[in-house]
This record gives sequence, C-alpha cells and structure tokens, in this order.
Amino acid sequence: MNVIEKGQFVINSAYALIFIAVFIFARMLVQEQESRAAQDNLSDSRDRKSTNALIKFLRPVFNQYVVPMIRGKQFWDDKRKIFKRRIIAAGLKEEISPDEFIAFKIILIVFFPLVGALLKAGDFLDLPWYIILGSAVVGWFYPNFLVSSRLQVRQRWIIRSMPFIVDLLALSTEAGLDFVGAIGKVVEKASSSPLVDEFSQMLKEIKVGASRQEALREMAARISMPEVNSFVAILISADQMGASIGKILRQQSEQIRSERMLRAEKAGAAAAQKVILPLILFIMPSVFLMIFAPFFLQSLYPNGVPN
Repeated sequence: MNVIEKGQFVINSAYALIFIAVFIFARMLVQEQESRAAQDNLSDSRDRKSTNALIKFLRPVFNQYVVPMIRGKQFWDDKRKIFKRRIIAAGLKEEISPDEFIAFKIILIVFFPLVGALLKAGDFLDLPWYIILGSAVVGWFYPNFLVSSRLQVRQRWIIRSMPFIVDLLALSTEAGLDFVGAIGKVVEKASSSPLVDEFSQMLKEIKVGASRQEALREMAARISMPEVNSFVAILISADQMGASIGKILRQQSEQIRSERMLRAEKAGAAAAQKVILPLILFIMPSVFLMIFAPFFLQSLYPNGVPN
C-alpha cells in the first residue's frame, strides 16, 4: 500500500468514524426524547384514576411502549375522533385518553392470547389453540364493550335524574334567576350525578367566554342522547325567540316525566312477555303435577296404594 492509498484509507476511516459518531449522537437524542415522552405519559397516567382493574394493570406498559407510537400519527386520526366522542359520552374523559384507548386495544391483542397460552401451558385450562388465537379479536373489541356498558349506565342515570333537575331549573327561573344563575344554583344544591357534572362543565365553558348556545350544544354532544338533544334544541330556540325559559322548562319537565312513564310501561310489558316462557316450562308443570297427581294415583290404585 503506497502513501496515496494509505491517505485515502485514513480519510475513508475518518468519514466512517464521523458517520458512526453522528449516528450514535442522533440515536442518543432520539432515545432521550422518547424517554422524556414516556415519562410525560407516565406522569399524565398517574393523574388518571381508572375504575377498571385491567386498565390499571396494563397502563404502565401501553403508556410507555405503545402510546408514543400512536401519538400524532395521522393514520389514527379518524379512529381517534370516534373514540374521543365515545369516551366523553361514557364519562371516561378523566380516566383514559383517545391515544391510551387505542394503545389499550392494541396491547390486549397480545395480552389475551398470552394469558390463554400461559393457562394452557400450566394445565390450568385445556383451551384449543384456535380459541387462544381468537381471543386476540376479543381483546380488540373488549374496550368497546367497556365504553358501551359505561355509556348505557350513564345514560340511564341521566334519564332518571333529568326530571328532578329540570324541575329545579324551572323553580329557580320562576324565582327570578336567569338561566345561567339557575344552573349555578342547581350545581350548588343538587346531589352529584352525571347531568349535574355536565351542567358544571357547561358553566365553566360559559365563564371562559362561550355563549349559552355553544355551551348547550357542547353539552348535548358530550352526553349524546336524543332526549338531551331535544331538550337543548328547545332551550336554544326559546333563547333565540326570547320566550320565557321558566315556562319552557316546566313543559319540558312534564314531557320528560310522561316519556319516562311510557318507557316504564313498555319495560313492564316486555318483562311480562319474558316471564311467559319460564312460566310454561317450570311453573305450570309443577302446578299440574300437584293438581292431577292425586287423581292419577287414585285411578291407578282404586283400592289404595299397596304396602
């Protein structure tokens, strides 16, 4: 190797070492940024107190490893919007974020088959492999079921409390308070419930500059119920036309009570139909046996039952 070749070799080696140094430095910066993002995710997750034990157990894992891969990615934008609306409607806004929700679904795709495989390997359950692999599908849809169940419970609670809250609003407006003041009085005096919490959030939005109509629409979007949507639409129309809010609220209260009575009657009629099948299968045979068994025994043994 002559002097020129040695010089070229040294230059190429220097370029290679510079490239390796730049790569290592850039990688260190990326790792530090990812570490900070993971720490931020963990600190944010500590502030979120979920009531679901599975979310509590898996949150450190999916917050540290899965959420950074999802956050800010345009691929998940449509799903993120859909899940955000469902989470807010279910009252889970303070428990889990849309990115965490997506990460939770992804981690369950692995977690459920892993648990099934461990149970099979330990001879705790003799599960076929197709069930173990199929549990990944259950893992993806389980968070949806969780949100749907919480949404149904919350909506039933809102429907039950709505007539009483609307009555309080009507009494407050008839006593001389404006609509915002009446909502403030309801939030102050009424016991805690999802509807009272939504009114409290609406007051906060009004205080930071939102109009009454905008705050009402946002509340209807958060609750996502036809009854609340109708109630909000009537209030907005009355506000725009300058009608008496107290009279409108009183009419709405009576209408809500009558609709609740109709729902109760419908549920009672459905329950009566559901009782018919157990009645025919279990109760009626017992009744017939008690009634006709003595006659059957008497016809079978006319001289009495032999000893």
